[in-house]
Amino acid sequence: MSYIVQYIIVRSDLKSVLGWPLGAVIAQCCHAATAVMHLYREDEITQKYLEDLDRMHKVVLGVKDEDAMRKLSEKLKENNIHHKMWIEQPEDIPTCIAIKPYVKDDVHKYVKNLQLLKE
Repeated sequence: MSYIVQYIIVRSDLKSVLGWPLGAVIAQCCHAATAVMHLYREDEITQKYLEDLDRMHKVVLGVKDEDAMRKLSEKLKENNIHHKMWIEQPEDIPTCIAIKPYVKDDVHKYVKNLQLLKE
C-alpha cells in the first residue's frame, strides 16, 4: 500500500496575473485544507492521516486559472474524489482546491498532469 497524501491545488494566476501577495495565496491553501479536513473528519483515511501529525504528506500543485480549476473540480466530482474548492468571499473568487487525504495510488492519476506550484 502506498502512503497517504493530501493534494492542494492553487490558481497560479492569483499572484502572477491578479497581483495577490504571497501571504494571501498561502492563506487560501490554509482555508481549503482546514475546510476539507473538517468536512471529512469522520473519514477513515483522514483519521489515519492525522494520527501522525509530524509526518503528514502534502503536495501543492498549480493550475493556470479559474477555468482550469473549475474543470479539475468537475473531474474530481465525476470520479467521487472528495474535495473542497475554496471560494474567497466576499469577492466570490475560486482560489484553491484541497483534496481530502487519500492513499496516493487512489488519487494521483487525477492530478499527475499538474506541476508543483512555483512562484
